[in-house]
Amino acid sequence: MRTLLTLCLPVLIAASPALGNRVFVSNEKGNDVTVLDSDTLEVIGTYPVGARPRGITISPDGKELYVCASDDDLVRVFNPETMEEMHTLPSGPDPELFVLHPSGNPLYIANEDDNLVTVVDTQTHKVLAEIPVGVEPEGMGVSPDGKVVINTSETTNMAHFIDSESFEIFANVLVDSRPRFAQYNDAGTKLYVSSEIGGTVSVIDPATQEITKKISFEIPGVLPEAIQPVGVRVTKDGKKVFVALGPANRVAVINGETDEVEEYLLVGQRVWQMAFTPDEKYLFTTNGNSNDVSVIDVAALNVVKSVPVGQQPWGVVVAPN
Repeated sequence: MRTLLTLCLPVLIAASPALGNRVFVSNEKGNDVTVLDSDTLEVIGTYPVGARPRGITISPDGKELYVCASDDDLVRVFNPETMEEMHTLPSGPDPELFVLHPSGNPLYIANEDDNLVTVVDTQTHKVLAEIPVGVEPEGMGVSPDGKVVINTSETTNMAHFIDSESFEIFANVLVDSRPRFAQYNDAGTKLYVSSEIGGTVSVIDPATQEITKKISFEIPGVLPEAIQPVGVRVTKDGKKVFVALGPANRVAVINGETDEVEEYLLVGQRVWQMAFTPDEKYLFTTNGNSNDVSVIDVAALNVVKSVPVGQQPWGVVVAPN
């Protein structure tokens, strides 16, 4: 059945111009990627992508889909239209998360097992640099102007500020335990770093590298140790910040101006990563223990659908317009 779907996908897409943006979900235990349509919210197909896929992103022009095949120790690159593998990119052992420069090149990869950020040219497929960082590097972020790359190290509990031209660390910010994700707002005036075990999100001023606020979370009926901030997404206008809270099965909605929690949205089990559609109509969340994706209506702030996907969905990205 999988082979049939793979063969039929290019025909379906070519013959159906009414389809919306494609949503790509990496299934960590299933070793595959499930593709959804952002308009119909239906599954298009599921395709093998290598061993233990986690981090997933797409080029700005929508022509290359990048998948961290963590147990293959490399990044696999696919044609998003056909899901055929185009080539691979080198990385260190156990790549987990990565981020593309806003221009689409290079790719910055966190290699959890060797305490390095690997920088790879997406055109020549060559390693440009290996940057020593803290212990167990995990999260990767990049400033909107592409000048600063952020890595978070889970065991060192730091956010490392890296100059994207010299590949040198110029600042280290101590945050709470097990930082998982780093996300700028589009204005580049705030950096949000989630700490999974610490249970907080640190708001950092990128200009001074100082923490201006720590956001904490309280959910009635949910044990504090179950509230584990991981993925973070910010609307383009910076007014709303969404934080996935792991086994709390909630997404926190934060006022991006005051950095105060406004409400919690109930989603699937062990919510991990998130991605907006380009028009920010929907926010998709990956729920690893319920094997589904929750679809949040961003304007209405409610969950409109749950879509079953593969085994242990981890990462998600939506194709650009």
